[in-house]
Amino acid sequence: MRIRKVTVTGGRAALVQRLLRDTSIGLIAAIAVSTSVAADDPDGTVGLTIYSSAQPGAIPPELYRPAPDAVIYPPGAIPGYAIVRHDRALDLEQGRQALRFRDVAALIDPTTVRFSSLTDPDGTRVLEQNFQFDLVSAEKLMNRYLDREITLERSVGDEVLTLTGRLLSTQGGMTIEDRDGQIHLVNGYSAVRFPELPGGLITRPTLVWDVSAERGGEHRTRVSYETQGMTWWTDYNVIFREGRNANRGQLDLSAWVSIVNQSGASYPEAKLKLIAGDVQRVTPDRVYRQRVEETAMMGAAADQGFAEKAFFEFHLYTLGRPTTLPDNSTKQLELFPDVADVPAEKLLVYYGLGAGFGGFFPDPVLDRDFGTQSNQKVDVYLRFDNAKQHGLGIPLPSGRMRVSRQDEADASLEFIGEDVIDHTPKDEKVLIRLGSAFDVVGERKQIDYQVDVKARRLQETIEIVLRNHKDEKIDVLVRENLYRWLNWEIVDPSVPFDKVDARTVEFPVHVDADGEKTLRYTVRYSW
Repeated sequence: MRIRKVTVTGGRAALVQRLLRDTSIGLIAAIAVSTSVAADDPDGTVGLTIYSSAQPGAIPPELYRPAPDAVIYPPGAIPGYAIVRHDRALDLEQGRQALRFRDVAALIDPTTVRFSSLTDPDGTRVLEQNFQFDLVSAEKLMNRYLDREITLERSVGDEVLTLTGRLLSTQGGMTIEDRDGQIHLVNGYSAVRFPELPGGLITRPTLVWDVSAERGGEHRTRVSYETQGMTWWTDYNVIFREGRNANRGQLDLSAWVSIVNQSGASYPEAKLKLIAGDVQRVTPDRVYRQRVEETAMMGAAADQGFAEKAFFEFHLYTLGRPTTLPDNSTKQLELFPDVADVPAEKLLVYYGLGAGFGGFFPDPVLDRDFGTQSNQKVDVYLRFDNAKQHGLGIPLPSGRMRVSRQDEADASLEFIGEDVIDHTPKDEKVLIRLGSAFDVVGERKQIDYQVDVKARRLQETIEIVLRNHKDEKIDVLVRENLYRWLNWEIVDPSVPFDKVDARTVEFPVHVDADGEKTLRYTVRYSW
C-alpha cells in the first residue's frame, strides 16, 4: 500500500471532518522518549520477603485467573505486603548529584524507602528523596496538551490525512482549532502525534534521590522498600487411608505455597523469603515501618526448595533457588517434599450444646431452660502429631488442609472435607474437622433440675443418647461445658470422664454396631 502524507489546512478541513466524523479507531500516541536512568543494572539482584495476613481458604478464586481475565484488586484488598530489596552497581560522581531509580512497584510505600551504598556507607548520604508516580496515559497527555498544538492522523485508502492544530477540548470528542482559525470537532482518528513528552509525566514509577558521595566510581548499592499488593498462603493436600481399626489410619501430606503479585512490578530471578507468624502492624493501611534487613542465606536443600529456620519469634522460609514473579500473576511452589504414612486418628466428637452456644457468664445461670437445646450432629475429625518420627516435626504455616480418600472401586481420590489450621509448631497435634457423620446421631436433654437459692446450690442431671447406624462399632468423644458456674462437682456419671479445663469435661463413649448408648451424669453447682 502506498502511504502519502497530506497536510490538511484551510478549505480541506471540511473533508477531514467528514472523514473523521462518527468513527472510533482508538488512540495510538507516538511518543519518542529518551531518558537516562542510572539505576538500571541488568547484573543486579532482587530480594523479596513476603508477609501475609490472608485468612487461609479466604482468597477470592478470581486471584487464580490467568491473564487477560485476571481481576486486579484495589491496593488495600490484597491481604499482605512485601519488603523488596534491589542490589545494583552504580557509577557515582564525587559530590552532589541526582539519581533516578525506575522499576519500583506501583504500590510502593514511599515512607519506607531506604537507599544505601554498601561500598561506602559512611560517605554516601541521601539529602532529598522524591517519588514520582504521575504516569503517562492517553487522558493525561490530552489534558497536558490543552491549548497546545497536536497532529491527528486518519488513514483513508492509501493516503494518511493529517490535521494539525491547537487542542481546545477533549470533552465529547477532540475540538481542534487549525492554523487558519477554523474549529473542527473530531470523533475518530487512527493516531495522534505530540511534539514531546510533557514535563512531569513519566512512563514508570520512579524514585529520585539527591545524593552526596565522598567517593567517586562504582558503588554497590541497595534500595529497599515496602510494597502492598503481594501475599502468600499455604495449601495442604492430605490423602487418608483407614486401617483395620476404622478409627485409625495413615495419611500422606503435601504442602504448596501460593504467591500473588499485584504490586505493579515484576521481579525476575528474585531471592524469595516468606515470613510465617503474626507480625504486629500499627494499622493495616500502609504504615508499616519495620524494615527486615538481609540475613545470612541458609544452606539450601539438595532440591533447592524452601529451607526453614526460626527468625526472631517467627519462622522464615527461604527458597534455595531464584524465581520469577511477574506482575498480575499467581505462582505456586512446593513448601516441603511429600510426607507419607503419617499415623492418624479419626475422631467422632459430639457437642450437644451446639457450636453456636454462647460461652460462660459472670453470675450463676439459674434459668432452667437456658442451655437445654440439643444438637444432633456428631462431628468428624482427623488428628495427627507434627512429630519428627513421623517425617514431620517442622513448623507448619497456617493454611487450608484438603483431605481426600481413595475409592477402592476405581482407585480415584474423593474429597471428604477441609479445614483451616493455625500456625502449628513442631511436636504439636494437628486437628482437622471434616464435617458431620451421616450414620451417627446424638441427642441431649435435661432430665432433672433443682435449685436452692438460699443455700446457693443447683443440681442438674443431663442425659445424652448416641445412636450408631453403622455396621461397625464406633468410639465417640462427648464434650460437655459446665457453663452454669465455676464451682461444680460431677456425681454418679454412667461413663468415666476427663477434666479438660475449669468448665469442660469429656466422656469417651463406645457404641456397638447398629446400637445405642446412653450417657447420664449429675452436676452440682455451688456459689
